[in-house]
Amino acid sequence: MRAAIYRGPGEITVEEVPKPEVESPTDAVVRITHTAVCGSDLWFYRGQSDREEGSRVGHEPMGIVEAVGEDVRSVEPGDRVFAPFVVSCGHCEFCRKGLHTSCVNGDSWGGDNGGGQGEYVRVPTADGTLVRVPDRHADDEDTLEALLPLTDVMGTGHHAAVSAGVGEGDTCIVVGDGAVGLCGVLAARRLGAERIVAMGHHEDRLELAREFGATETISARGEEAIERAIETTYGGATHVMECVGAASAMETAIEVCRPGGTVGYVGVPHGVNEDGLDLFGMFGDNITLSGGVAPVRAYAEDLMADVLQGTLDPSPIFTKTVDLDGVPEGYRAMDERDAIKVLVKP
Repeated sequence: MRAAIYRGPGEITVEEVPKPEVESPTDAVVRITHTAVCGSDLWFYRGQSDREEGSRVGHEPMGIVEAVGEDVRSVEPGDRVFAPFVVSCGHCEFCRKGLHTSCVNGDSWGGDNGGGQGEYVRVPTADGTLVRVPDRHADDEDTLEALLPLTDVMGTGHHAAVSAGVGEGDTCIVVGDGAVGLCGVLAARRLGAERIVAMGHHEDRLELAREFGATETISARGEEAIERAIETTYGGATHVMECVGAASAMETAIEVCRPGGTVGYVGVPHGVNEDGLDLFGMFGDNITLSGGVAPVRAYAEDLMADVLQGTLDPSPIFTKTVDLDGVPEGYRAMDERDAIKVLVKP
């Protein structure tokens, strides 16, 4: 089979690798039909986080079950499925609490199980990981493209909204106009927010935020952006969603949070440890910080129900589509901000 491989900063190749096979009774092998390039992939692509050279990449798989181990009960060959960005067993202490990203039997997609940007993956603990798409929707391309973001960015944006405590009639601020931030706008609208202020730096993305339900957008930078957000919300928002991960974004989120409010953070942290956070400011204003890596498996069925009934469609975040050979170009496009998120159809 062929799969995308990390060969060092700025270098993704597509190479022949061994096809994964069922190795244990709880495994499934899935033929990938849809996957994506994630904004978090850009950290190692840019050399800003460690990754082993020669490792397979990608963590947002959707496809058709090809084979299952003898203990697998929830899916069978021929089923259309998608999987969150981490593998989870579904029955340990943390999975039962809905914290699948802390699964004691968890795994990633970057090892010998195939990597998400390839032709096949092996799914350990298939019953706890895979989400089956109902047969009547299994071949509807528009529906499948709307479901694919549930593997990561839609579930992550939803986690930001949930962590920030967004509810009916609320005012919230979304920091970040990438795929996660845009999905955060969708999530806030879905949860009933009355005012959604989207903050970012790209007019085309902020226009999509408006289409997704943002009532106001702010494209300024630095202190000007903070001042405008505070002015727009008459003193800041009680619910703030940090969807970037950079230290500057976290600082912005804290600054625009109203005293007694909550910052729901889901951006993969970069630069925060080095630069530090103003904990005194949070302490003085009784600001709660809630969130972390999103347990998207916990949200998958609820979000899928909305996609299938036509009330949720995050697919416009895909602004470029490539085949497997085009994955290196997909990374380049996202790195240079030529695409919000790249859809891959192997």
